Amino acid sequence: MSVRALSKSFAAVCIGLMLVVGCGTPTPPPPPPGGGGTVINRTPTPVPATDEEAIRQLINAECEAVVQQDVDRLQSMWATNGTIIDANHSKDNTSDDITWKNWEALRDYYVNLVFPSNPTFCEHSNIQVTLNGNNATATNSVKIGVTNCDACNVWSFTKGSDGWKITSLTYNLNPQ
Repeated sequence: MSVRALSKSFAAVCIGLMLVVGCGTPTPPPPPPGGGGTVINRTPTPVPATDEEAIRQLINAECEAVVQQDVDRLQSMWATNGTIIDANHSKDNTSDDITWKNWEALRDYYVNLVFPSNPTFCEHSNIQVTLNGNNATATNSVKIGVTNCDACNVWSFTKGSDGWKITSLTYNLNPQ
């Protein structure tokens, strides 16, 4: 039998089987016995041992959310009346500051100014936390995208029934 005749015979058998078996999509295999799907064990988010550790986690989580462009996560970190201030590299001259206040303005800041720069890396270092009851401040250095600044950020936080929230961030405090 020639190769061409063999190919035609094979095609005829395949078409016949498709007509007998059906041409629809394959039926997925049944679920495993025992009911229910597979349980995925996830690593829990570490619970901070101290308020200082909680503040550090919050600062690093903000950085991670910026890289992931996760505006919903950012909103969960900020107090609704939070403020971001760009000090414009002039720590002692507030007349040139740019300010965003309340969540809607902060959302615009992240979505329209930060996210378009598409940072793929963010790291906060030298975080210094000062606690005062249910309030805290922190200073830090940051590497984000192409920006690398020392002691250029000042944060403030407040602790409520839902934990610590960012109330303000002032950045670009270092001279150029």
